[in-house]
Amino acid sequence: MTASAARRKPRADCTVGPDGGITFDLDLRRHEGEQTPELLLRLRGAKDPDRDTGTVRLSLSPLRDGRLRAVLPGTPRLAEGRWDVYLREPGGDDDEAVAVEPGIRDLRLLVDRVPASGPVAVRIPYPTLDGRLAVRCWLRAPHAEAGPVTFDGTGMTVEGTLHGVGLGAGAHVEARPPGAGGRALRVPVTGQDGTFAFTLPFDRLSNGAAVAAQQLWTLWLVPGAAGEPTGGVRISRILDDVWDRKKIFVYPGGSAGEGLRATPCYSTDNDLCVRLEPAP
Repeated sequence: MTASAARRKPRADCTVGPDGGITFDLDLRRHEGEQTPELLLRLRGAKDPDRDTGTVRLSLSPLRDGRLRAVLPGTPRLAEGRWDVYLREPGGDDDEAVAVEPGIRDLRLLVDRVPASGPVAVRIPYPTLDGRLAVRCWLRAPHAEAGPVTFDGTGMTVEGTLHGVGLGAGAHVEARPPGAGGRALRVPVTGQDGTFAFTLPFDRLSNGAAVAAQQLWTLWLVPGAAGEPTGGVRISRILDDVWDRKKIFVYPGGSAGEGLRATPCYSTDNDLCVRLEPAP
């Protein structure tokens, strides 16, 4: 590592392009003839990042103002998960790479995005809780994008769009309780021309059973179309610039029967859920 890199951590400004690619501009200067470092994206949780294709290496090129730029192209698509961004100095080992800090993030092109045909691939650069730069990636095929969520006090109605799948005979939405073998609640789904809508009554979640602790029910759309995944499509909201909706999108709850309350919510992976718990 050079002396200049040792004095402070590198910082990168990020710009998302129309094809989903990301440009990283680092506030590092290199003197003429000095070797340039390399940018690494490493998939968090990968047991062997190199063997499991969990490492992406990006070359850095000098700009006219002396900064360094790396470009992550829109293709190939990255595996779904969280990718941490590091800077590896010339001649250094991957284990010696330094975490990059987030600078300005231009995410305007992610707002109201309409994905192209094929798998829905989303990349959002974001700051981690401990101040590092990371990229949240989703890769869904097919995909059910949640839209407006409305309430009437006893249930919720969800509208959304479908990508890569249509509704067939027997299409429905399932609210699935945590754990294996639980009883899922099925409700009909309607829609046309790539849209869907359903209403979930809260009092049917418990079906009169006692609920002693909080439960997180996940929502799945089962298309019912021939050749489509019979296990269903996870209903999520990923087609914008919000990388973690859990604490940002807060909805009102409603009665789910005597002594119970149900509240729509998002997970840290932006999957739409319903939290069922004893009423306070």
